[in-house]
Amino acid sequence: MRDTNRTWLLAQRPDGRPDEESFEFVERDVPEPGDDEVLVRTLYMSVDPYMRGRMRDAESYADPWEVGDPMQAGVVGEVVESNHPRWSEGDVVTGNLHWADYSVAGGHRLVGVDPDVAPVSTALGVLGMPGRTAYFGLLDVGEPKPGDTVVVSGGAGAVGSVVGQIAKEAGCRVVGVAGAPEKTEWLTDELGFDAALNYKEDDVHGALREAAPDGVDVYFDNVGGPVTDAVFRELNVRSRVVVCGQIALYNATEVPTGPRKLTQLIQTRARVEGVLVSDYEDRFDEATERLARWVGDGTVQYRETTTEGLENAPDAFLGLFDGVNVGKQVVQVAERD
Repeated sequence: MRDTNRTWLLAQRPDGRPDEESFEFVERDVPEPGDDEVLVRTLYMSVDPYMRGRMRDAESYADPWEVGDPMQAGVVGEVVESNHPRWSEGDVVTGNLHWADYSVAGGHRLVGVDPDVAPVSTALGVLGMPGRTAYFGLLDVGEPKPGDTVVVSGGAGAVGSVVGQIAKEAGCRVVGVAGAPEKTEWLTDELGFDAALNYKEDDVHGALREAAPDGVDVYFDNVGGPVTDAVFRELNVRSRVVVCGQIALYNATEVPTGPRKLTQLIQTRARVEGVLVSDYEDRFDEATERLARWVGDGTVQYRETTTEGLENAPDAFLGLFDGVNVGKQVVQVAERD
Protein backbone atom coordinates (compact mmCIF):
# COMPACT_ATOMS: atom_id res chain seq x y z
CA MET A 1 0.00 0.00 0.00
CA ARG A 2 0.98 3.61 -0.53
CA ASP A 3 1.53 5.73 2.57
CA THR A 4 -0.86 8.43 1.32
CA ASN A 5 -3.92 8.60 -0.87
CA ARG A 6 -3.57 10.80 -3.93
CA THR A 7 -6.96 12.25 -4.90
CA TRP A 8 -8.29 14.57 -7.60
CA LEU A 9 -10.80 17.21 -6.45
CA LEU A 10 -13.10 19.48 -8.44
CA ALA A 11 -11.27 22.79 -7.98
CA GLN A 12 -13.76 25.04 -9.75
CA ARG A 13 -16.72 24.87 -12.07
CA PRO A 14 -15.53 25.43 -15.64
CA ASP A 15 -17.08 28.07 -17.86
CA GLY A 16 -17.11 26.38 -21.24
CA ARG A 17 -14.42 23.80 -21.86
CA PRO A 18 -12.69 22.49 -18.69
CA ASP A 19 -8.92 22.86 -18.36
CA GLU A 20 -6.20 21.94 -15.86
CA GLU A 21 -7.42 24.68 -13.50
CA SER A 22 -10.67 22.75 -13.03
CA PHE A 23 -8.84 20.06 -11.01
CA GLU A 24 -6.77 19.93 -7.82
CA PHE A 25 -4.41 17.07 -6.91
CA VAL A 26 -4.04 16.47 -3.16
CA GLU A 27 -2.52 13.86 -0.87
CA ARG A 28 -4.44 12.67 2.16
CA ASP A 29 -4.39 9.79 4.61
CA VAL A 30 -5.53 6.43 3.29
CA PRO A 31 -9.15 6.07 4.50
CA GLU A 32 -10.20 3.29 6.84
CA PRO A 33 -13.32 1.21 6.16
CA GLY A 34 -16.12 1.23 8.71
CA ASP A 35 -18.81 -1.35 9.38
CA ASP A 36 -19.86 -3.19 6.20
CA GLU A 37 -17.38 -1.11 4.21
CA VAL A 38 -14.48 -2.07 1.96
CA LEU A 39 -11.17 -0.37 1.17
CA VAL A 40 -10.48 -0.65 -2.55
CA ARG A 41 -7.15 0.02 -4.29
CA THR A 42 -7.76 1.49 -7.74
CA LEU A 43 -6.40 -0.48 -10.68
CA TYR A 44 -8.26 1.24 -13.51
CA MET A 45 -10.63 4.19 -13.58
CA SER A 46 -12.90 5.46 -16.29
CA VAL A 47 -13.28 8.92 -17.75
CA ASP A 48 -16.50 9.58 -19.65
CA PRO A 49 -18.16 12.52 -21.41
CA TYR A 50 -21.12 12.55 -18.99
CA MET A 51 -18.74 13.73 -16.26
CA ARG A 52 -18.75 17.19 -17.85
CA GLY A 53 -22.38 17.59 -16.78
CA ARG A 54 -21.51 16.77 -13.18
CA MET A 55 -19.07 19.68 -13.11
CA ARG A 56 -21.99 22.11 -13.57
CA ASP A 57 -24.14 23.47 -10.77
CA ALA A 58 -27.30 22.34 -12.49
CA GLU A 59 -29.82 19.56 -12.18
CA SER A 60 -29.35 16.61 -14.48
CA TYR A 61 -29.81 12.84 -14.41
CA ALA A 62 -26.62 12.69 -12.29
CA ASP A 63 -26.12 14.91 -9.24
CA PRO A 64 -23.49 17.66 -9.67
CA TRP A 65 -20.20 17.43 -7.83
CA GLU A 66 -19.52 20.05 -5.20
CA VAL A 67 -16.42 22.22 -5.55
CA GLY A 68 -13.74 20.77 -3.29
CA ASP A 69 -15.15 17.24 -3.37
CA PRO A 70 -13.34 14.26 -4.91
CA MET A 71 -14.08 13.53 -8.53
CA GLN A 72 -15.93 10.25 -9.06
CA ALA A 73 -15.64 7.57 -11.70
CA GLY A 74 -16.30 3.99 -12.53
CA VAL A 75 -13.38 2.11 -10.96
CA VAL A 76 -12.03 -1.41 -11.11
CA GLY A 77 -9.99 -2.17 -8.02
CA GLU A 78 -8.65 -4.74 -5.64
CA VAL A 79 -10.00 -5.21 -2.14
CA VAL A 80 -7.31 -4.28 0.39
CA GLU A 81 -9.39 -4.52 3.57
CA SER A 82 -12.95 -5.69 4.07
CA ASN A 83 -15.49 -5.35 6.85
CA HIS A 84 -18.22 -6.77 4.61
CA PRO A 85 -19.03 -10.51 4.54
CA ARG A 86 -19.25 -10.66 0.75
CA TRP A 87 -15.73 -9.42 0.00
CA SER A 88 -12.26 -10.66 0.93
CA GLU A 89 -8.78 -9.26 0.47
CA GLY A 90 -7.65 -9.70 -3.14
CA ASP A 91 -11.13 -9.73 -4.69
CA VAL A 92 -11.48 -7.63 -7.83
CA VAL A 93 -14.53 -5.36 -7.76
CA THR A 94 -16.04 -2.46 -9.63
CA GLY A 95 -18.11 0.49 -8.46
CA ASN A 96 -18.53 4.25 -8.61
CA LEU A 97 -15.57 5.44 -6.53
CA HIS A 98 -13.12 8.35 -6.40
CA TRP A 99 -10.38 9.56 -8.71
CA ALA A 100 -7.91 8.31 -6.13
CA ASP A 101 -5.47 5.56 -5.24
CA TYR A 102 -7.89 4.23 -2.60
CA SER A 103 -11.60 4.55 -1.92
CA VAL A 104 -13.93 3.31 0.79
CA ALA A 105 -17.33 2.03 -0.29
CA GLY A 106 -20.22 0.16 1.23
CA GLY A 107 -19.84 -3.48 0.27
CA HIS A 108 -23.36 -3.55 -1.17
CA ARG A 109 -22.35 -0.91 -3.74
CA LEU A 110 -19.67 -3.09 -5.31
CA VAL A 111 -19.91 -5.72 -8.03
CA GLY A 112 -17.45 -8.55 -8.51
CA VAL A 113 -15.23 -8.78 -11.60
CA ASP A 114 -14.08 -12.17 -12.87
CA PRO A 115 -10.50 -11.81 -14.20
CA ASP A 116 -10.85 -15.10 -16.07
CA VAL A 117 -13.59 -13.80 -18.38
CA ALA A 118 -11.67 -10.86 -19.89
CA PRO A 119 -9.10 -8.25 -18.81
CA VAL A 120 -10.47 -6.52 -15.73
CA SER A 121 -10.41 -3.13 -17.48
CA THR A 122 -13.29 -4.30 -19.69
CA ALA A 123 -15.60 -3.91 -16.68
CA LEU A 124 -15.36 -0.18 -17.43
CA GLY A 125 -15.94 -0.58 -21.15
CA VAL A 126 -17.37 -3.29 -23.33
CA LEU A 127 -18.51 -5.36 -20.30
CA GLY A 128 -19.45 -2.33 -18.23
CA MET A 129 -21.55 0.80 -18.46
CA PRO A 130 -20.70 1.67 -22.10
CA GLY A 131 -21.35 -1.86 -23.33
CA ARG A 132 -24.64 -2.09 -21.45
CA THR A 133 -25.66 1.34 -22.77
CA ALA A 134 -25.04 0.13 -26.31
CA TYR A 135 -26.92 -3.11 -25.68
CA PHE A 136 -30.08 -1.65 -24.17
CA GLY A 137 -30.04 1.55 -26.20
CA LEU A 138 -29.91 -0.26 -29.51
CA LEU A 139 -31.96 -3.37 -28.82
CA ASP A 140 -34.65 -1.97 -26.50
CA VAL A 141 -34.93 1.61 -27.75
CA GLY A 142 -33.67 1.38 -31.34
CA GLU A 143 -35.43 -1.92 -32.04
CA PRO A 144 -33.31 -2.86 -35.08
CA LYS A 145 -34.74 -5.24 -37.65
CA PRO A 146 -32.84 -7.29 -40.26
CA GLY A 147 -32.24 -5.12 -43.30
CA ASP A 148 -32.48 -1.81 -41.39
CA THR A 149 -29.88 0.87 -41.95
CA VAL A 150 -28.36 1.91 -38.61
CA VAL A 151 -26.25 5.07 -38.34
CA VAL A 152 -24.05 5.57 -35.27
CA SER A 153 -22.40 8.90 -34.44
CA GLY A 154 -19.35 8.67 -32.21
CA GLY A 155 -18.95 5.33 -33.93
CA ALA A 156 -15.38 4.73 -32.77
CA GLY A 157 -16.14 5.47 -29.13
CA ALA A 158 -16.77 3.08 -26.28
CA VAL A 159 -20.53 2.99 -26.84
CA GLY A 160 -20.75 3.55 -30.59
CA SER A 161 -18.30 0.83 -31.56
CA VAL A 162 -20.35 -1.75 -29.64
CA VAL A 163 -23.64 -0.42 -31.03
CA GLY A 164 -22.44 -0.95 -34.58
CA GLN A 165 -21.29 -4.50 -33.96
CA ILE A 166 -24.54 -5.48 -32.25
CA ALA A 167 -26.43 -3.96 -35.18
CA LYS A 168 -24.40 -6.11 -37.60
CA GLU A 169 -25.22 -9.17 -35.49
CA ALA A 170 -28.90 -8.17 -35.85
CA GLY A 171 -28.60 -8.21 -39.66
CA CYS A 172 -28.46 -4.47 -40.27
CA ARG A 173 -26.47 -2.25 -42.62
CA VAL A 174 -24.28 -0.11 -40.36
CA VAL A 175 -22.80 3.32 -41.05
CA GLY A 176 -20.46 4.86 -38.49
CA VAL A 177 -19.52 8.51 -38.10
CA ALA A 178 -16.13 9.34 -36.55
CA GLY A 179 -13.52 12.09 -36.64
CA ALA A 180 -10.26 10.66 -38.00
CA PRO A 181 -9.16 8.38 -40.87
CA GLU A 182 -7.69 5.79 -38.50
CA LYS A 183 -11.06 5.61 -36.74
CA THR A 184 -13.13 5.15 -39.89
CA GLU A 185 -10.67 2.50 -41.09
CA TRP A 186 -11.00 0.65 -37.78
CA LEU A 187 -14.78 0.66 -38.11
CA THR A 188 -14.84 -0.78 -41.63
CA ASP A 189 -11.67 -2.90 -41.73
CA GLU A 190 -11.84 -4.52 -38.29
CA LEU A 191 -15.32 -4.09 -36.84
CA GLY A 192 -17.23 -4.85 -40.02
CA PHE A 193 -19.20 -1.61 -40.43
CA ASP A 194 -20.51 -1.30 -43.99
CA ALA A 195 -19.39 2.32 -44.29
CA ALA A 196 -17.84 5.06 -42.17
CA LEU A 197 -17.79 8.84 -42.55
CA ASN A 198 -15.21 11.32 -41.30
CA TYR A 199 -17.24 14.31 -40.15
CA LYS A 200 -14.12 16.51 -40.10
CA GLU A 201 -13.36 15.91 -43.77
CA ASP A 202 -16.48 14.68 -45.53
CA ASP A 203 -19.60 16.48 -46.62
CA VAL A 204 -21.55 14.54 -44.00
CA HIS A 205 -24.93 14.85 -45.64
CA GLY A 206 -23.64 13.97 -49.10
CA ALA A 207 -21.52 11.09 -47.81
CA LEU A 208 -24.43 9.81 -45.74
CA ARG A 209 -26.77 9.76 -48.74
CA GLU A 210 -24.17 7.72 -50.61
CA ALA A 211 -23.56 5.33 -47.69
CA ALA A 212 -27.25 4.96 -46.87
CA PRO A 213 -29.09 5.28 -50.20
CA ASP A 214 -32.27 3.80 -48.71
CA GLY A 215 -32.36 6.25 -45.82
CA VAL A 216 -31.87 5.74 -42.09
CA ASP A 217 -34.04 3.43 -39.99
CA VAL A 218 -32.18 3.72 -36.68
CA TYR A 219 -29.95 6.59 -35.60
CA PHE A 220 -27.90 6.09 -32.43
CA ASP A 221 -26.79 9.57 -31.46
CA ASN A 222 -23.73 10.02 -29.25
CA VAL A 223 -22.74 13.44 -30.57
CA GLY A 224 -25.53 15.87 -31.50
CA GLY A 225 -24.79 19.09 -33.38
CA PRO A 226 -24.29 19.28 -37.16
CA VAL A 227 -23.89 15.50 -37.54
CA THR A 228 -27.33 14.93 -36.09
CA ASP A 229 -28.77 17.71 -38.26
CA ALA A 230 -27.48 15.87 -41.33
CA VAL A 231 -28.85 12.49 -40.24
CA PHE A 232 -32.31 13.91 -39.47
CA ARG A 233 -32.66 14.85 -43.14
CA GLU A 234 -32.36 11.16 -44.08
CA LEU A 235 -34.68 9.56 -41.53
CA ASN A 236 -37.17 7.07 -42.92
CA VAL A 237 -40.83 6.79 -42.01
CA ARG A 238 -41.20 5.15 -38.58
CA SER A 239 -37.47 5.40 -37.91
CA ARG A 240 -36.09 5.38 -34.36
CA VAL A 241 -33.62 7.88 -32.93
CA VAL A 242 -31.75 6.86 -29.76
CA VAL A 243 -30.35 9.90 -27.95
CA CYS A 244 -27.43 8.70 -25.83
CA GLY A 245 -25.03 11.67 -25.75
CA GLN A 246 -24.52 15.19 -27.06
CA ILE A 247 -20.78 15.71 -26.64
CA ALA A 248 -20.72 18.36 -29.37
CA LEU A 249 -22.68 20.63 -26.99
CA TYR A 250 -21.30 19.71 -23.56
CA ASN A 251 -18.88 22.64 -23.37
CA ALA A 252 -21.18 25.22 -24.95
CA THR A 253 -21.84 28.24 -22.73
CA GLU A 254 -25.06 28.80 -24.68
CA VAL A 255 -26.70 25.89 -26.46
CA PRO A 256 -27.33 26.97 -30.06
CA THR A 257 -30.81 26.45 -31.41
CA GLY A 258 -29.85 26.56 -35.07
CA PRO A 259 -32.27 25.45 -37.80
CA ARG A 260 -35.00 23.45 -36.12
CA LYS A 261 -35.19 19.84 -37.28
CA LEU A 262 -38.44 18.71 -35.69
CA THR A 263 -40.27 19.23 -38.98
CA GLN A 264 -38.69 16.01 -40.22
CA LEU A 265 -40.40 14.13 -37.38
CA ILE A 266 -43.81 15.16 -38.67
CA GLN A 267 -43.33 13.77 -42.14
CA THR A 268 -41.38 10.67 -41.01
CA ARG A 269 -43.35 9.94 -37.81
CA ALA A 270 -39.97 9.06 -36.33
CA ARG A 271 -39.67 8.22 -32.65
CA VAL A 272 -36.96 10.02 -30.65
CA GLU A 273 -36.15 8.59 -27.23
CA GLY A 274 -33.34 9.12 -24.76
CA VAL A 275 -31.57 6.23 -23.08
CA LEU A 276 -30.22 6.07 -19.53
CA VAL A 277 -28.56 2.79 -18.72
CA SER A 278 -29.51 3.06 -15.05
CA ASP A 279 -33.13 2.42 -16.06
CA TYR A 280 -32.09 -1.16 -16.87
CA GLU A 281 -30.29 -1.95 -13.63
CA ASP A 282 -32.38 -5.04 -12.98
CA ARG A 283 -31.20 -6.46 -16.32
CA PHE A 284 -27.48 -5.65 -16.11
CA ASP A 285 -26.55 -9.32 -15.73
CA GLU A 286 -28.39 -10.17 -18.95
CA ALA A 287 -26.41 -7.59 -20.92
CA THR A 288 -23.04 -8.41 -19.36
CA GLU A 289 -23.44 -12.15 -19.90
CA ARG A 290 -24.46 -11.73 -23.53
CA LEU A 291 -21.72 -9.21 -24.24
CA ALA A 292 -19.16 -11.53 -22.62
CA ARG A 293 -20.26 -14.33 -24.95
CA TRP A 294 -19.95 -12.04 -27.96
CA VAL A 295 -16.50 -10.88 -26.88
CA GLY A 296 -15.46 -14.48 -26.28
CA ASP A 297 -16.51 -15.69 -29.72
CA GLY A 298 -15.25 -12.59 -31.56
CA THR A 299 -18.67 -11.21 -32.51
CA VAL A 300 -17.85 -8.03 -30.60
CA GLN A 301 -14.33 -6.63 -30.64
CA TYR A 302 -13.14 -3.74 -28.54
CA ARG A 303 -10.26 -1.36 -28.15
CA GLU A 304 -9.04 0.59 -25.13
CA THR A 305 -7.01 3.78 -25.00
CA THR A 306 -5.02 3.60 -21.76
CA THR A 307 -3.45 6.59 -20.01
CA GLU A 308 -0.85 5.59 -17.44
CA GLY A 309 -0.87 7.18 -14.00
CA LEU A 310 -3.47 8.77 -11.76
CA GLU A 311 -1.65 12.08 -12.10
CA ASN A 312 -2.63 12.13 -15.79
CA ALA A 313 -6.36 11.54 -15.28
CA PRO A 314 -7.40 15.13 -16.18
CA ASP A 315 -5.47 14.90 -19.46
CA ALA A 316 -7.31 11.69 -20.30
CA PHE A 317 -10.66 13.33 -19.52
CA LEU A 318 -9.94 16.49 -21.51
CA GLY A 319 -8.79 14.41 -24.45
CA LEU A 320 -12.32 13.07 -24.84
CA PHE A 321 -13.37 16.45 -26.21
CA ASP A 322 -10.63 16.31 -28.84
CA GLY A 323 -11.53 12.76 -29.82
CA VAL A 324 -8.05 11.41 -29.10
CA ASN A 325 -9.37 8.08 -27.79
CA VAL A 326 -10.31 5.09 -29.88
CA GLY A 327 -12.75 2.83 -28.06
CA LYS A 328 -12.86 3.13 -24.28
CA GLN A 329 -10.62 5.64 -22.53
CA VAL A 330 -9.32 4.35 -19.20
CA VAL A 331 -6.63 5.42 -16.74
CA GLN A 332 -4.39 2.73 -15.30
CA VAL A 333 -3.55 3.64 -11.73
CA ALA A 334 -1.88 0.44 -10.47
CA GLU A 335 -1.24 -3.18 -11.37
CA ARG A 336 -2.78 -6.18 -9.66
CA ASP A 337 -0.70 -7.79 -6.92
